[in-house]
Amino acid sequence: MASPLRQIFAFSGVLDSGAGERNSFALVEHAFGLGAARARAAGAGQAQVCYVPTAVGDAQAAIDFCEDKFAGRTDAHLSVLRLFTQPSVPDVAAHLLSQDLILVEGGSVVNLMAVWRAYGLPRILRRCWAAGVVLAGASAGSLCWHRGGPTDSFSDRLDPFTGGLALLPYSNGVHDDFPGQPRREVYRAMVAQGVLPGGYATDDDTGLHYLGTTLHEAVSIRPGKRAWRVDPAPGGGYAEEPIEPRNI
Repeated sequence: MASPLRQIFAFSGVLDSGAGERNSFALVEHAFGLGAARARAAGAGQAQVCYVPTAVGDAQAAIDFCEDKFAGRTDAHLSVLRLFTQPSVPDVAAHLLSQDLILVEGGSVVNLMAVWRAYGLPRILRRCWAAGVVLAGASAGSLCWHRGGPTDSFSDRLDPFTGGLALLPYSNGVHDDFPGQPRREVYRAMVAQGVLPGGYATDDDTGLHYLGTTLHEAVSIRPGKRAWRVDPAPGGGYAEEPIEPRNI
């Protein structure tokens, strides 16, 4: 019997967009497509999707937004896993293992991982990944699957975060082209200095689809965006290689 396909879709996205432009929910739709394919392969009529808003403290506005986006769909059943002030489902492991897609909200990756560890989610999510549940998320929901990356969760400056789940043995730089913050420069400096291991960075509106621990492809909803492989360079500094995403 073949082992389940382990998939992670980690992306950088912002919801704001110009008139007539697609916003980042198009990347959520791409993640949903991966989960829906899993559901179809199992003969299910609906994909089971669990939204996890821990990184924003289970903010009701975030939950309302996601529920509104999935309202009325016949191809998806959305649930929400709240952890404040206690889990919203009686058996967290059973609930998450029954999903086709787990979608993790952005926000504070530091708080996200602290709360997850308190409730035993690292072990549960590793089981989900091994069972073929698609794991996905933006920003903090991208960093969490990796070993870590730069974050402004500690303060207004960008500091190294190294407490990710490490399902993917790489660092991750999100919002690589975000205006007003030197995210690109800071991430590469951290890799060059050995503060973070080598890994992958994504411009906003761009995502990384991993099969197992191997990058399968990068995708983007906007032309001109890129992903990057960034590694320490022999003798010091860093080396980067652009990855041209597939437009979706």
